[in-house]
Amino acid sequence: MTNPILVTGAAGAVGYAVCDQLVKRGCKVRAMVRKADERSARLAERGVEIVVGDLLDLHAAHRAIEGCDRVYFGMSVSPSYLEATINATAVARHHKVDAFVNISQMTVSQMGITSTTDSPQQKLHWLAEQALNWSGLPVVHIRPTAFLDTFFLRLSMQSIRQHQQIRLPFRDGKISPIASDDVARVIATVLEAPADHIGKIYELTGARSQDMIGIAEEFSKALGQTISYVDVPWEPWRKALEDSGMVTPHILAHLATMALLIQQNRYDRLTTDVELIAKKPPLSILEFVQQHAQAYRAEA
Repeated sequence: MTNPILVTGAAGAVGYAVCDQLVKRGCKVRAMVRKADERSARLAERGVEIVVGDLLDLHAAHRAIEGCDRVYFGMSVSPSYLEATINATAVARHHKVDAFVNISQMTVSQMGITSTTDSPQQKLHWLAEQALNWSGLPVVHIRPTAFLDTFFLRLSMQSIRQHQQIRLPFRDGKISPIASDDVARVIATVLEAPADHIGKIYELTGARSQDMIGIAEEFSKALGQTISYVDVPWEPWRKALEDSGMVTPHILAHLATMALLIQQNRYDRLTTDVELIAKKPPLSILEFVQQHAQAYRAEA
């Protein structure tokens, strides 16, 4: 293969990891980022072609996609997600790409024309899948469950550091969170040889579905100290996240809805798709926490 594989959203956790995986496999990679920074510079040093542009700009989409046979489409949680999807879809059709790998969300499998969720982002993912299916493009949908990197690292790191507690409003709901690196391995595997995957939907989970008590036990083993789960009420948790300034209103609505769905056991899912495609099982929570142990430990 002489033409590059395009990875959009290459500055994000999944996109960057997809680039990393493809480079390690010897693939020629083009990475689209909204702005040049240290991460894009590191990719460029490894031979990745960098295209700076916005998926909402059709001209930028042409610059990114032209000359690429395979495209990974992903972008951050945004109210403009569907517009970006349609732009990329239209341009990919114009350039007759051989494979269009779309990252979606596992909740889409429980949604339909009469039933979505209160998350505006989840509805946008559902609509994006509909549009891609209508487009006639050679599409592969990748639907990961909740990311370990979000609820269990970014949003829990401080409470674990300071209080040895995971404070989330999940009640006794079960969940099988997944590491972004595991999602990236699946995506890279599909992009490397997409022929057998076209038209497929892969739903990705972590190694085990369990409640928060079990998850706290894995944290305790990984960190060598007792980490407990504190079930906080949903509204104060939502308000604290809003007041923190860490997230936009759109992201807040998405995360808050996810928390309620976890309470309702809508994330109690377990599949073998990661191991089926990437030939390696997903990281356990214990392994993920061990990898990020320094982030969870109190600063000296």
